[in-house]
Formats: sequence, structure tokens, C-alpha cells
Amino acid sequence: MPKLSRRAVLGAAAATLVARPALAFPERTIRIISGYAPGGLNDIVSRAMAQALTPLLGQSVVVENRPGAGGGVGAAAAARAPADGHTLWMGIVDTQAIIPTAYRTQLYDPDRDFAPISLVAHFPFAVAVGPSRPGIRDFEALIAAARAAPGGLTFGSWGVASTSHLAMERILRARGVEMLHVPFTSQAPAMQAIMASQLDCMALPAGGAESLTRDGRTRVVAVIAQRPLDIIPGAPMVKDMGVDLTSGLWKAIYAPARTPPAVVDRLNAAVREAMRAPAFVEIVRQQGAVPEPTTPDELAALQRREREAWGEVVRATGAYIQ
Repeated sequence: MPKLSRRAVLGAAAATLVARPALAFPERTIRIISGYAPGGLNDIVSRAMAQALTPLLGQSVVVENRPGAGGGVGAAAAARAPADGHTLWMGIVDTQAIIPTAYRTQLYDPDRDFAPISLVAHFPFAVAVGPSRPGIRDFEALIAAARAAPGGLTFGSWGVASTSHLAMERILRARGVEMLHVPFTSQAPAMQAIMASQLDCMALPAGGAESLTRDGRTRVVAVIAQRPLDIIPGAPMVKDMGVDLTSGLWKAIYAPARTPPAVVDRLNAAVREAMRAPAFVEIVRQQGAVPEPTTPDELAALQRREREAWGEVVRATGAYIQ
């Protein structure tokens, strides 16, 4: 047998490495972590995305709910997950743009700890008044009731410094009235409290607000949107009633930082395709929105802009958390 030179051996080894196929992705079940309890908008959209992604990726995609700290517990868990693409994070404006300003103690860094995949959609808000205040039939009546009894009315949210909290604060400050804020751990229990007459009102995603009105006792008195909403016809916009506010809630898909670029590209392509699935489009439409796929760079730029904009709201309202 002829002897091989050291150079030949090294060359053969290098050729073997080059010829070896890249690690397949995905290899196993993929999980989407949601930072909120089941039943709210984040859970609904996460499950719709999981269902649409499963046939595209050839592996089961499941949702794992990790509520707490305004979504921060789930975000921290996603940030610490292996960066191999098998853990995704359904981030929202609260977790990606507000928590970095509002929380004194940071559980994670949205820029450093996540690899952007794609925006999902912007979801408009609505202001709903529950059966505890049957005499309040429109927005001006809500403002008048709050002015007549400063701090006497309550409004709920899914946490201090959440978009739900800050949107309502913006409305109240613009109209010069006060209400008592009652934070919950997520959207679903706050909605239940409205229906049980434990809360007077709340700013929440329009799809959730519309579902509350089906009992005939809860009313939507205004929407926070750039244009009228088909799912809540006739509801006025707060921007037409002295409140400079049109933005609601956006959601986006992320992976842990240091996820290989090829995996990020694969996930971006799959997520964009998933957002074209008729079932996913219909679920988003029921929430008053449309899918908005983006590149990772476009999502990163949106996150930076939103952090600056909502940071101003946090500073103005003093909605800091130790």
C-alpha cells in the first residue's frame, strides 16, 4: 500500500469536511414561546402561526405559554434557548420596545438576545366599557363619567407599562381625566373581569373587544386605529376626539441570538409563506389586521423606532417597574 504524504492526508480530510452535508434543519419539534396565558391575542396568533408552519417545515410546531413580568419571563426563556432555530419567540411591542425602558431590572436585551425573523402584523386597539357602567354608551360619556368622579372608574390592562396600560393613559391624559389602573397578568383574565363587572373599561385588541360585545352588555366606544375598522363598524376613532393616538399592538417572530444565518433565512421564508395561508389570514382579519411579512432587517429597524417612541410615553407617564 503506498504511503500518503501529510499534505495528502490533510487534503483528504478537508475534502471530506467540505463534502459532508450541512446539519439539517429542522430536526425535531419546534416550539413558539408566548409570554402570555392562553386565551389572549398572543396565544391565538401563536397557535395560528404554529399550525401554518407545521407543513412548511416538515416538523410539528407547538406553542408554549410562559406568562409573567409583562411577557418578560417568556422572553428571557426564549433568549436562553439553544440558538439552533428550534425555539422561536412571539414577541410584541411590549416585550421588544417597552420593557427595555420601563423595567429597572432587565431580564434580557431585545437587541442583543434575539435574531429578528419577521413582523407578523399590527393589531388595532379598541376601548370597551363593561356592564358595570350601563349608562356609558359612547366615548364622550366615558370621559364625562371619569371627570365627574376622578379615580372613581377603573380600567384594566395586561400589566403595568403594557401597551394596554399606556394606550389608556395616553387617552386619559389627552382628555385631562383620571381613572384607577388595575393590572392583570394577561389579556384573558382582564377581559373576564370586565364581563364580571369587576372593571369598568379597558383598551385591548379590537378582535377581543368585538368578542366582548357579543353578550349585548359590553360596548366599544372608540377604536385606536388609523382608519375605521370593519369588525367594529361605526365605532369612532380616538384620533378624531382629541387624542393623538393611532398605534395599537404589533407582533413579530424572533429566534435566539446567534442562530445561524442560514436557519434565520429558512425561518423567514417559512414564516412569510405561513402568513399567506388562508386560515392564518382569516384569523388575523378577525382581529382587524392583515399579515405584514418583513425581512429581518426591516423588523430590527421597526423595533428600534418603536423603542424610542414608547420610551417617550413611559417617561411621560412615569410607568416604571423596579
